[in-house]
Amino acid sequence: MSRRTGKPSYLVAPPARQTRARAQMVAAAAAAVLVAALVGGLVGHAVGRPDPIEESVAQIRQADAERDAQQIVELTEMAHRTGEELAPIIRGIRDAEAGRTPEQAQLDQWQQTMRRLTAQFADPPSGMTATNVARGGLRSAVDQATVAVDTVALALAKPTTGRTELMSLATRQATLAVTTWSVAATQLDQINVDAGQGHQHVHLDVGEVEGALGPDGSAEGVGG
Repeated sequence: MSRRTGKPSYLVAPPARQTRARAQMVAAAAAAVLVAALVGGLVGHAVGRPDPIEESVAQIRQADAERDAQQIVELTEMAHRTGEELAPIIRGIRDAEAGRTPEQAQLDQWQQTMRRLTAQFADPPSGMTATNVARGGLRSAVDQATVAVDTVALALAKPTTGRTELMSLATRQATLAVTTWSVAATQLDQINVDAGQGHQHVHLDVGEVEGALGPDGSAEGVGG
């Protein structure tokens, strides 16, 4: 019977060598875990960090929004002031067609006022599209009212019998001015609401005008 033998001595690792091997394996595993954690952290940081271009775009948009909000406030204030001066002139033109023509001194005052109101829109700031549209509508209305006043001046320069057609034309021009203003005022009301300012009504106080939009009935400053 053959004698049982163990592994050759050269195949049997000494205890110290086995301990050292296990320690190396544990260290290698720990290092792998640490590397994976670092890589994962770096990837997460890279993914979570805002892209420089996106961050720059966001800052530009924020600055534009703040600038536009201020422009809306300023434009609304100007529209209120302009409307308070424009409305009596529109009413006066409509009265002139009915035969209550203004005196020359009053007409001169109208023309002076319209030149000043027109000058307000001569160098408009650049804003967001919705604000630019509202501003452009108000300007167009003022320009049309200016033409109406000039037409009244032409009418008054003629003999009384030749004024009717010109006065009728002036009234039509004034009506277009009110209609254009009402559209711009409605737009301005909406962008105030969108900007969180609430409803702001700058419609002209001239009575009923066919085709003109009126305020929506909401309380000032409510909404948004």
